[in-house]
Amino acid sequence: MITFAKVMHPAAAKWYDRRDFVFIEFLVEDSKDVNVNFDKAKFGFSCLSGTDNMKYSNEIDLFESIDQDGSKHRRTDRSILCCLRKAESGKSWPRLTKDKAKLNWLSVDFNNWKDWEDDSDEDLSNYDRFSEMMGNMGGEDDLPDLDGADDESADSDDEKMPDLE
Repeated sequence: MITFAKVMHPAAAKWYDRRDFVFIEFLVEDSKDVNVNFDKAKFGFSCLSGTDNMKYSNEIDLFESIDQDGSKHRRTDRSILCCLRKAESGKSWPRLTKDKAKLNWLSVDFNNWKDWEDDSDEDLSNYDRFSEMMGNMGGEDDLPDLDGADDESADSDDEKMPDLE
């Protein structure tokens, strides 16, 4: 009997950038044995899929550093969504990879892409949806904060005017 070694293929993925996070969604249905490695400058993903146990593996040298402890992933029946916390918040990533090389398995998720530098409350609602989806990851306390949403800074409208009398 002849046995053939299973060849690993890169999984198709989409990504988008936010102020404090980079999101990557690996489009693998019926995944199992999912392994996600968050390293400061690298990101690794592998899994098996389907009844034929197709092997997928991706490794990315990241554009900038990430906070491994603040990064999470979530598996669904159709994909694996990874939330990478940026080590330097507020810095735009023009691409996911360190090198400018085009990876045929990676594309921009234009449905979720937005120019976050204009900063609006939409970031919070997008984050709320992600937080809800990540609910099974150990509670809200484990999820990262978005753009200091809990900061209570005083606006100039809230400041009292001095008495002129």
